Amino acid sequence: MTSTGSHPTPGWFDISTPDASRARRFYQELFGWTVNTIDETYALIDGDGDRPAGGIGQAGPGSPYTGIVVYFTVDDVEAALASAESLGGSRVMEPAATPLGRIAVFADPDGNHVGLVSH
Repeated sequence: MTSTGSHPTPGWFDISTPDASRARRFYQELFGWTVNTIDETYALIDGDGDRPAGGIGQAGPGSPYTGIVVYFTVDDVEAALASAESLGGSRVMEPAATPLGRIAVFADPDGNHVGLVSH
């Protein structure tokens, strides 16, 4: 699997919750995050420079997961996802294009949700 740099590192986080408004307020007050609400379902968390560091989204009945998922930066989301599956992981969210790059989510053999992102 190829990655940006010698080893994949966290490049994004996502908090998916049944009450996104409450979660935005909670983390904004707890950590002093600047929260930029896109709409009632998603908000971006400011990072260093001009790139956001993560987001908080509204989980609904069709959401692939709830909770916090860390996205690791890789060169090729599809290849990394295939590699995870060959090692015993299972696909949770199909690769998708976003304004930040391609993303996907898998569950590791213990059921932990892990994200992949390519910029």
